[in-house]
Amino acid sequence: MKKIFLLILTSILFIGCKTKQLQDTVALSKDIKEEVITEEPKEIILIGQHSKSDLQQEPYANWFNPEEKSYVPNKETLFSLRNINQDYTITIFMGTWCDDSKQQVPRFYKILNDIDFDLSKVKLITVDKSKTTPEKHEEGLNITNVPTFIFYKDNKELNRIVESPVESLEKDMFKIITEQPYKHTYEN
Repeated sequence: MKKIFLLILTSILFIGCKTKQLQDTVALSKDIKEEVITEEPKEIILIGQHSKSDLQQEPYANWFNPEEKSYVPNKETLFSLRNINQDYTITIFMGTWCDDSKQQVPRFYKILNDIDFDLSKVKLITVDKSKTTPEKHEEGLNITNVPTFIFYKDNKELNRIVESPVESLEKDMFKIITEQPYKHTYEN
């Protein structure tokens, strides 16, 4: 009987300690959560049709300008791109909240600059996290991932680079505008 009583008492103490430890963990988690919420910087998201110059202004300049400046495209591919008739247009869908967009879009603009591409032929659409805009620029275009670079010739889609290039932005771009076989990252 004494052994049973001791076993019950030990169990009660053990359960009591575990409950107290669990309560302390919950309280600690709540404190951490509150701390993260209060210290998280506010993110200003661009939504709608914009231009490269909008991305070169704060708060976007802190990621756009260094990424554009530091990217070194393949010189041979750039030379080939410069010699192609530039009778195409490009629509870019991106999120200013998206890490892939923050990397790929400045690089893409660097390539366009290096081949002297007319930026009036580029439409930049910034989307919210559900990849939509109030004006519905994305409607009917199956924008599933950002960034998405859509190349058009005579108002007909040639192809697109989705989220990240298969080889490199400039090599993928060359394949698309020379109408070589090309499948983007998410195409089967």
